[in-house]
Amino acid sequence: MIKLDIVNRVADRTGVPKMKAEQAVDALFHSMKEALARGERIELRGFGVFVVKPRKRGVGRNPRTGEEVAIPTGKT
Repeated sequence: MIKLDIVNRVADRTGVPKMKAEQAVDALFHSMKEALARGERIELRGFGVFVVKPRKRGVGRNPRTGEEVAIPTGKT
């Protein structure tokens, strides 16, 4: 499912025009991105939890060449 599918379902289920549904979906995603960027936890009961976790640095492999690639610390 892609964003367009979500927009279409919101429009169909609520009876609002697709443009308004897209604005609502965009606003939701924007709010979620901002909250996660601040390190907040998002809990949608009955759906799931979104949380940013630290990622340790390590070594991975390029699947095409098999070459080792350094993976820096970060957040996922």
